[in-house]
Amino acid sequence: SYFYGLRPLIETILPEEDVLDETTYESLPIETMAQRMEPMNGRLDIWAHSISGLKPTTYNARIAAARHFVRWLGLQWPDHIQRARTGKRLPRTLTRRELTTVLDVAEMSEDPVAALVVTMMLDTGMRVSEVCGLNLEDVDFDDGSARVLGGKGDKDRLVLFTDRTVGRLQAWMPIRSRLADRREQACFVNRHGRRLQPRGVQRLMDALGQEAGLPKGKLTPHVLRHNFATGLLERGADLVTIQRLMGHATIATTRVYLEISDQTLREVYHRAQSMREDMEGRPIESEPVTETTPAASTSGLSTS
Repeated sequence: SYFYGLRPLIETILPEEDVLDETTYESLPIETMAQRMEPMNGRLDIWAHSISGLKPTTYNARIAAARHFVRWLGLQWPDHIQRARTGKRLPRTLTRRELTTVLDVAEMSEDPVAALVVTMMLDTGMRVSEVCGLNLEDVDFDDGSARVLGGKGDKDRLVLFTDRTVGRLQAWMPIRSRLADRREQACFVNRHGRRLQPRGVQRLMDALGQEAGLPKGKLTPHVLRHNFATGLLERGADLVTIQRLMGHATIATTRVYLEISDQTLREVYHRAQSMREDMEGRPIESEPVTETTPAASTSGLSTS
């Protein structure tokens, strides 16, 4: 079970590498494994970022096992990969500039599914497993929606598309028909016509992130999901709506998105004030505050 827990780390690939099959990594010599786990090549960073969405206790357990394994190989664990605090951890998101660059890079990608997958995740907030598990029969082009079956916790939910996503899906269908066998039910397939897998999506994200000049491991499907949620919140969506769209079991999970950075708060505040000025046709000035005394109060309630 210890080795099984290390599989995601061992199977983590760098952009230029091929996928390891089970027989390959189980027979790797210790020297080769040590080269693979070399902290300077970025593999540990990519893996650590990929599990950053886990609960702190689960994350720390994975880190502890990986640290023990790396040291057993005679390597030094990198100081910058540390245990998570057991308090609240904010979701990682891309800045607006980073997001724009990623979208531009995806548009120019030779992979026909690249721009669609990025757009889909940003417009729906779907988990990577849900995107890969989507079948053609689950998509309603006329309604601009899809039924996500058996999401996290085996709960079905409805996700909504923008016109942009619907347009990309319609443009994808002829390409998909040329790639996939008629018996294939998956909405998204790879270049070999087989159902897209989460690992393949992460490889795509790694390639796009590298092309966009992002640090290794910064662009992940989960980061795009976080951008979807924070974008909704910044545009005024309430937590209950975001909870339903994200497929969170409890609103407590959604509430973490309230912890927006000070910079984002300033942007939202000034944008809202600018809109109010435009509506009223004059600059916002501080209004005098009239203090209500108990005698002047008409509520009938004591202020003491």
